[in-house]
Amino acid sequence: MRNSDYDRNKQVGTRPPASAFARIERLPPLLMVLYLALLAVTIMFTILVVLYISTRLASGAPTSPHPFPKYFSLSTIVLLVSSYTVAQAPRLYARDDLATLGRCLLATLLLGAVFAGLQALGWHELQQYAPFRGKASGTYIYLISALHVAHLLGGMLYLLALALRVLHADRDAVRQLVFIRNPYHLRQLRALGTYWHFVDALWVLLFGVFLFFY
Repeated sequence: MRNSDYDRNKQVGTRPPASAFARIERLPPLLMVLYLALLAVTIMFTILVVLYISTRLASGAPTSPHPFPKYFSLSTIVLLVSSYTVAQAPRLYARDDLATLGRCLLATLLLGAVFAGLQALGWHELQQYAPFRGKASGTYIYLISALHVAHLLGGMLYLLALALRVLHADRDAVRQLVFIRNPYHLRQLRALGTYWHFVDALWVLLFGVFLFFY
């Protein structure tokens, strides 16, 4: 009798593992939209990189006669640092330290702006090479890097809005308590981190492709 009761309780307490579709249905709408957007961005940049590589190989030249823009290398370092700063956001939120969290988000925003500025300097550096202008492979470098900066700027707008919200909540103890107790804000921070790390990793891959086929 005891064994039958044990087996019955075991069967009641045991649930079949959720399917992939069930797990997708339980995703918050914010994360669902984010993942779909990242998938679309991945497909778009994959197509552009394939076109760039095929055009570069079709040119017949083994390497470019011009040095690779040094500002692209500097911008890569800046973006990696920004990825580290934004990674601190969930930890600071968990510590209820909104003041430091706001400064962390603003620092990430500043690093993103520096990255965009260095990218623009890299484009200017490429324009100085007269034989480089008008080539299809050179056009793809401009296009791919510009599209990447555009996606970064979209993340920066979301980052700015979130940073202002954090700083506003930190000015009042009641608003601070409401902000900390709202799980949606933590979800926003994690979504921001996911997007920012994705843009970071995407540029590192693009940078490697540019270096290898330049």
